[in-house]
Amino acid sequence: MSITSDARFWDRSSRGYARSRIADPNGYERTLERARAHLQPGDSVLELGCGTGTTALRLADGVRSYLATDISGGMIAIAEEKLAVESIPALSFRTATAEELVHEEGRFDAVLGFNYLHLVRNVPGTLRSIHVLLKPGGLFISKTPCLGDMNPLIRLLALPAMRAIGKAPHVSSLGASALERLIIDAGFDVLVRESHASKGKDQRPYIVARKR
Repeated sequence: MSITSDARFWDRSSRGYARSRIADPNGYERTLERARAHLQPGDSVLELGCGTGTTALRLADGVRSYLATDISGGMIAIAEEKLAVESIPALSFRTATAEELVHEEGRFDAVLGFNYLHLVRNVPGTLRSIHVLLKPGGLFISKTPCLGDMNPLIRLLALPAMRAIGKAPHVSSLGASALERLIIDAGFDVLVRESHASKGKDQRPYIVARKR
């Protein structure tokens, strides 16, 4: 599979994804609350892997500008349909990846990536691109499913089988400690690592990191 095939997978899945419910609403609200606390009214914000725009629509009215991006044009089309109804002047959507935006070096005060890093094909490379996109001292705020810390049957059997029949995208099997090390190695200082799940064991660390 390739980045192009990943985009096709999410295009096919976009309408079903838009209808799906948030598995842990209380945990999601906690993530929004904590992310919002790090954003300032004058900030320029980039969200990567925004999906159908649910988080962007919740956070964008608190900052100066908010660009929400996704690899899938199908996802972005749904996000724009939502924006046409809600009309948030600070918010715009674009089909793009972090790597495609690196020419906008030093543009953003904060970059957000929720349920995102495990889906990119080159995590170190994507983190370097995020570093480039941020202003000095800018924040990278993420929440990432860490399959490396989950039941090994998921990553060794279930996911490969699902990918083989086109029912799952590319997924990186990182552990939380390895993910944090990659973020540090990309030029960040980790400020916060939290768990926001309201039920069960949380294998999706919420991390706030500052560009060195």
